[in-house]
Amino acid sequence: MSFSGLSFIFWRIFQIVTLIPTLGMLAWFVDWYNDRNLLTPRSILILFIISVLGAAWALGTLFLYTRARHSANFVAFIDLLFIGAFIGAVYELRGIADADCSNWQRNGSYNADLGLFTVSGNSYGLTVDRQCAMLKASWAFGIMNIIFFFITAILALLVHRHHRHDTDRVVVKREVHRSRHGHRSRSPRHSHQSHSRSRRSYV
Repeated sequence: MSFSGLSFIFWRIFQIVTLIPTLGMLAWFVDWYNDRNLLTPRSILILFIISVLGAAWALGTLFLYTRARHSANFVAFIDLLFIGAFIGAVYELRGIADADCSNWQRNGSYNADLGLFTVSGNSYGLTVDRQCAMLKASWAFGIMNIIFFFITAILALLVHRHHRHDTDRVVVKREVHRSRHGHRSRSPRHSHQSHSRSRRSYV
């Protein structure tokens, strides 16, 4: 397997690793809205659908790599379509980019008796808004997959180029073998003709 083929498989696995958590987190939002008989916001629904399709496409082309290699141009074209789809989905969810999903809050006070003196103060803790963090993580994974699908599209074209060169080499070898065989088949005829000419000259 060529270096471009190994790289293609590596980045496909990376896409799956980032897309599965994305669709899992967004599926939680879809289920949350469905349980309350509410419509899922378009920004969440678009990224969810594209993540599901992207994960299915990445898994399919990974497990069927030997067949996908023969149609690498088509694979590259579909990857480019996913780039455009993820760009649109990330744009729809752009509002989460400026959200602050975590902050420090006072959660109590403390007193420490050190013998000669006493230390007292306030304790603080980090609070994280889970829903905000999940949306922001999904948005970040969407941006990452724009880059990942661009890389796999380029690698698919390289795989197609390498596979085409291998096919050309096989065809050239077969043609050379046939030409040599043809030369050998002609040699007895040539010897027979020369022998008959020599007999005629003696007669």
